[in-house]
Amino acid sequence: MLVVLVAVLAAGAMLLVVLGLQNPSETAIRDRLATLAPDQGRQVTSLEDLEMARPFRDRILIPVMNSFALVTKRISPGNTLEKTEQKLAQAGNPRGLIVEGFYGLKGIVAVVFVVLIAGLMYLNPLPGTIPYPPQVPVSSLVWGVIALVLGFFFPDFWIRDERKRRQKRISRALPDTIDIIAISVEAGLGFDAACQRVASKSKDELSFEFERYLLELRLGKSRREALKNIIWRTGVPDLSQFITAIIQADQLGVSIANVLRIQSEQMRMRRRQRAEEQAQKAPLKMLFPMALFIFPSIFVVILGPVVPNIMHGLGGK
Repeated sequence: MLVVLVAVLAAGAMLLVVLGLQNPSETAIRDRLATLAPDQGRQVTSLEDLEMARPFRDRILIPVMNSFALVTKRISPGNTLEKTEQKLAQAGNPRGLIVEGFYGLKGIVAVVFVVLIAGLMYLNPLPGTIPYPPQVPVSSLVWGVIALVLGFFFPDFWIRDERKRRQKRISRALPDTIDIIAISVEAGLGFDAACQRVASKSKDELSFEFERYLLELRLGKSRREALKNIIWRTGVPDLSQFITAIIQADQLGVSIANVLRIQSEQMRMRRRQRAEEQAQKAPLKMLFPMALFIFPSIFVVILGPVVPNIMHGLGGK
């Protein structure tokens, strides 16, 4: 009797092992996931549904941009890749753009511009153009080439504008940041600890650069290389001069506190000079709005009551 019981248990165990090793069906997987996570179990569908569940950006935009990037990179000079990467870094990589995505964006914008011009030409709003069909005139081809060139270089203008804005924000935050670093170093902190304090207290473009500098130090880069990367990523002359002074002080063994004090005074002086320069430009900038909008209103207010009398006098004669 004992032998029969052991044989039955062994056979049942083998049967369970065989059933466990078999490939489970899709229904079994869905039921099991529904048991473990009811909200997730209902979402398990076919591969097509899973693919459609991905964001539109990942399914459509990124593959299209990569395709355009291959074509755009081929027609671009080879020495522009590094320059483009530096421009994107100095602009703060807006929208998370990298070199490949930027070239893809240039191709897409160029095609969009050509399509818009083609649509305008088809509607025939410009003189001397004939809708397609029956033929495409030379003027349409010229406008198409112009649209292609403008669309290709339009992202460059956008990146240049973003770059200037970011550099201006960094220049505005630089004097106060150097003051904080100088005060922290004079209080007994090291330069890296002072940069950590700036990164933790401020949330601007410059503090993010110092935070990235500290991250590169933790990854094993030297201080000189990490500081030079800040110059490469920003392109701000005042910041480049400050970092160059810090690198030289570190190499020569000069007290960083004295260097920071001198740099802080120079940055405050430059900020005051820039403010005075902007104040001197203000009258010239105000002249054009005054001539276009304010002076005509003044003339209307002053000469308005006199015009009827003048007209009446002229009519009386």
